[in-house]
Parts: sequence; C-alpha cells; structure tokens
Amino acid sequence: MVDDTELERIYDYPPALDRAWVQSNFVTSTDGAVSVDGRSAGLSSPGDKRILALGRDLADVILVGWGTARAERYRGVKATEVRATRRARLGLSALPPIAVVTARGSVEPDSHLVRDTVVPPLVITTLQAPADRRAALVDAGVDVIVAGETEVDLGVALAELSARGLRRVNCEGGPRLLGSLIAADLVDQMCLTVSPVLAGGSSGRAATGPETVPVALSLASVLTDEGFLMLRYRREGQRDGR
Repeated sequence: MVDDTELERIYDYPPALDRAWVQSNFVTSTDGAVSVDGRSAGLSSPGDKRILALGRDLADVILVGWGTARAERYRGVKATEVRATRRARLGLSALPPIAVVTARGSVEPDSHLVRDTVVPPLVITTLQAPADRRAALVDAGVDVIVAGETEVDLGVALAELSARGLRRVNCEGGPRLLGSLIAADLVDQMCLTVSPVLAGGSSGRAATGPETVPVALSLASVLTDEGFLMLRYRREGQRDGR
C-alpha cells in the first residue's frame, strides 16, 4: 500500500466541481458476496478500512441507503474518525454529514443516527413518507429533502445536495441504492475492494435494481495489500466533474 500523500492524490475528487460527483465504495469476497452474517465487516481489512476512512476524509457528504444504515448501525461521523488537518487543508467542513435515502422516511427521530451525531444528518425521502414523520425529523434537527412522490428521484436528490454545497458525494451502499444510482447513470467512480476469501452463502451482489444499459468504466488505479485488491474505476472518458 502507498503512503497517505499518494493515497490522497489517487482518491481525491476532481477540482472545481459544479455538480454532485458520486463515488461508490464496496467490498466483496472473491466469489461476489457483499456481507458475512449480514455485515460487510467480515470482508474488510486494515487496508480496506484505510481507504474507507479516506473516502470520508475527502467527502462533503456520506450517502447511504436506510437498509445499510440500519444493518451497519450508523451514527454521525465523529471528530476522531476523520483527519481535521486534511479536511481543513482541502477547504472542507470539519465533519461530513450522513445523508440517508429512504422512500418511506423510515429513520426514527430518536435513532442513534439522529441523536448520536455532531453534524445533523439529511434524510432524502418522498411525498409518500408520512407528513408527521417528516415534521418530527425536522423538529429533531434533520435536513429533510423530498425528492419524488413514491420513489426517490436520485437526480433531484443529488441536485439538492449540490445546492447545499455538498458535491463530493461518498456513497457507502447498499446494493439497492447503488443499483438505483447505476440505473440513473449517476455513478462517477466505483471503488471496489476484493477480499481474498470465498464466502459462499446467500449474500447478494454489490448492486441490485432495474435492468439498465451497461455503463463503460475505465480502470483508474490498482492497489494491493495483504492479498486484498483495491480497484478504482471511473466512467469511461471522464476527466472531471463538470
């Protein structure tokens, strides 16, 4: 694995973004499993966690589906989980907020995600979400974004994030959210760690969702660490975020 300076150079976002630019992070086993016992931690490694932490260091906002946020027991990002000097040098806020995608507004106003945080989270939902739940979330300090009637319109959601100055978007899953982003052609970069294990079982794939035209990617970087393979792909021909 390379040093921190080179790692930042490899994984940093394009400069002067004028729209939301989405990077997705996933870890899978060599046979394609995305979890062990329902969580991704069983597939990870110190090197993979280093890249995941870097993704948070470099992001304006962390985008995650409610199913993953619930299963992985998400809380707000703490000061000890990011490098303050790096974020200050890059002109970023002290801490990136968590933005949760849930069509039904399933985040509880008293959940750890809302209560155990320094920076209030965002909830991206729809008009289908009960109005009283949306109001309760707002009262709890959540920035609620309504994007769509019954299904979240991710294009609208990303435009709303961009309008808030949150353009460096680090998507941490899960498969349904990634599948929807792919279907809407909104993934700019895919960071994939392949774990040197065979997991078997019934774990799903990295992306699930509607059938779509395959998106061509270019291999941008390859790193290895203790048998783990860290791959970074960008949309073919893409050089920046404008």
